[in-house]
Amino acid sequence: MTVHTPLRSIDALIAQGLVAPSRRDALQQVASRYAVSVTPAMAALIDASDPADPIARQFIPDAAELVTLPQELADPIGDAAHSPVEGVVHRYPDRALLKLVHACPVYCRFCFRREMVGPGGDALTGDKLDAALAYLAAQPEIWEVIMTGGDPLILSGRRIREVARRLAAIPHIRVARWHTRVPMVQPERITADYACALRVPGKASYIAIHANHPREFTAEACAALARLADAGHVLISQSVLLRGVNADVETLSALMRAFVENRVKPYYLHHPDLAPGTGHFRLSLAEGQALVKRLRGHLSGLCQPTYILDIPGGAGKVPVAASSFGCGPAAGASVEDRHGVLHAYPPA
Repeated sequence: MTVHTPLRSIDALIAQGLVAPSRRDALQQVASRYAVSVTPAMAALIDASDPADPIARQFIPDAAELVTLPQELADPIGDAAHSPVEGVVHRYPDRALLKLVHACPVYCRFCFRREMVGPGGDALTGDKLDAALAYLAAQPEIWEVIMTGGDPLILSGRRIREVARRLAAIPHIRVARWHTRVPMVQPERITADYACALRVPGKASYIAIHANHPREFTAEACAALARLADAGHVLISQSVLLRGVNADVETLSALMRAFVENRVKPYYLHHPDLAPGTGHFRLSLAEGQALVKRLRGHLSGLCQPTYILDIPGGAGKVPVAASSFGCGPAAGASVEDRHGVLHAYPPA
């Protein structure tokens, strides 16, 4: 397996013609705060002559990231409040996150963990991994474990097999789910052997595939998805609703159809989280609801994702269509969590 090296600096992006030299100083300020990485697979999709290119908007730094709004949070979904041991987030009774690594092959400019991930981010190894797995083993109510990060699929096949073997030994865990962008942005990593390594013996195996624009479905990405599906994984999708990327019915429709055509069941369409420097990506909840409502008249039921808001501060995910009240672009919204508590959500 040959994995192509990502572009990890503003100078590398300039050298590839993806950034104008005149933007160097401004973007260096962004890069000094938030990690930069663009894989060759994504760089090849960018039309540098188009200032509104939706692939560039996802991965190329923008000076707008230096603007932090008052409502934006370093930990927008409240992971820290639900982390009993390092590497584990246990927010819901029957499932927990296992954050195996803090690095990614690409760094999305809208990332909700952008304050926590980056090059050199520590992997969960040794005593820390032991403690995380011991916690999961000691909680019999945990039915599902979700491997995330960072992106866990940047780990070697050997490391993946080790984690899979140790999860397989915990009898009350019945479902193993991996969250990843790798099949789309670095598809060469997904060999047939690697796809098999992701199986957790004796458990149902799910892989959540993150993609936001239909152009991400290159021939190589589609082949990687096929290898995962053929290895017995159930594939589901996650996307983020992003202004300037997919916030129109035509693009969302093409994206959801591309998922289904590649044996990926649309699952979540996330409202963008209140991460620092991401205000230029966010729509209002009312705008998002209107878009999702229009999808109902355009697409097969197979292609319908659930539009989700992660309530800021750690109160959990709620389906926006069923849980928002008084929703408007100027007034914001009042959102009910799973305990019946109402939370104010700011306007875009």
